[in-house]
Amino acid sequence: MTAKTTGAKSAFDFDMFKAFEQFKIPGFDMDAIMASQRKNVEAAAAANQRAFEGMSALVRRQTEVARETAEAGMKAFSDVSVAAPEERLAKQADFAKSSYSAFFANSKEIYDMAVKTTDEAIGLINDRVTASIEESKKVFAAK
Repeated sequence: MTAKTTGAKSAFDFDMFKAFEQFKIPGFDMDAIMASQRKNVEAAAAANQRAFEGMSALVRRQTEVARETAEAGMKAFSDVSVAAPEERLAKQADFAKSSYSAFFANSKEIYDMAVKTTDEAIGLINDRVTASIEESKKVFAAK
């Protein structure tokens, strides 16, 4: 079953920018304000996209780490179970040491990924805020 289009506009077809164009105030550059606001919306969308991509990569890496950890644990269990009794303690200690090191290395990597993603997304917003302030100064200084 497909929906027919009747040509009627829904509430979701509303264009905020076009609606504000009707309010022309003498001495006030509405086009410049609207262009600035359009850039703000674009910057917010870009920041959201960057955050989504970064968090997706983070989840993928966490999944890889979990898989690697499970595989290492199964291998260690297999190695310890077939080792001679006098070698078992040494193998268990080696596994504990390597697991401990891997845990901190993986934690740092994931932390760094999260920080990088956050910095990039916030950087996009910060750059846009700075540009928006400069644009506003120009619009209001011209009048």
